[in-house]
Amino acid sequence: MTKLNHLLAATDLSAPARHAAERAALVSKETGAPLDLLHVADLAPLEKFRQLMGESPEELKLRLLDTAKEKLRELAEALLKQHGVSAGARVVFGPLLAELFKEADAMATDLIVCGARGESFMRHLLLGSTAERMLSRTKCPLLVVKQAAHEPYRTLLLPVDFSPASLQAIKNARAVAAHAEIVMLHVFEVPFESHLRYASVDDDTIKHYRTIARQEAVRKLHALSEEAGLPPYATRFVVVHGAPSLRIIEQEQEQNCDLIVMGKHGESALEDLLLGSVTKRVLAESQCDVLVSM
Repeated sequence: MTKLNHLLAATDLSAPARHAAERAALVSKETGAPLDLLHVADLAPLEKFRQLMGESPEELKLRLLDTAKEKLRELAEALLKQHGVSAGARVVFGPLLAELFKEADAMATDLIVCGARGESFMRHLLLGSTAERMLSRTKCPLLVVKQAAHEPYRTLLLPVDFSPASLQAIKNARAVAAHAEIVMLHVFEVPFESHLRYASVDDDTIKHYRTIARQEAVRKLHALSEEAGLPPYATRFVVVHGAPSLRIIEQEQEQNCDLIVMGKHGESALEDLLLGSVTKRVLAESQCDVLVSM
């Protein structure tokens, strides 16, 4: 994705989900990509309520449809008034994730935007095996919004492991926030360091290996930046030693970043980020928004 062509903001109509819609509107305004709002209504959890109320399935569906359409209309009007962005609005019925990705495919969406807190989506995303299966197949990047959107993104934290996914993550980052500064982060560990310590290799030797690993990482960061065509005046490089998830959270704060961009697939400690512990921990513990690149 070098240019955004369509954004889809998924909302459960809760207050936290409004942040996601507003961020999607800001991205739409900055990139010129059209935006649609989507609400997926699942009738299954309301079956007992329907029986108590004595309504038919069709009556409940029509009532929910009218309510959701009105709330989406109000949200779209607010986005137009605040950000000057005209957003489409759509309500569908069915299982949340299945309908979300079906609609995304039908609209040729290249970025899904959702809230980190709400009544349903992220609970399914982080804990549900259905979500893991769906997200393992989707090709669409996912922007998880945690903070209220007041301005375009200014500083992106981009952890890279030098796999092919790293270059794609950079492209996606530039598509979402072309004018933001990028902090490229590589978290390294000396190969077989635990084995070296077990073999009683002295600390000076291990530090020497760390220095070599750090220098090689800096060289690779410069090469990757040049390959991606990043402007030197808007790119910084950070290389740190340690556990990836911990260092990513630390650097988010130290570099004052408002967006973390992470690749879905990679190598070493960052392999299979979306379904692995690194991404889950970053999604759970980071303060800023997270873009999961595909």
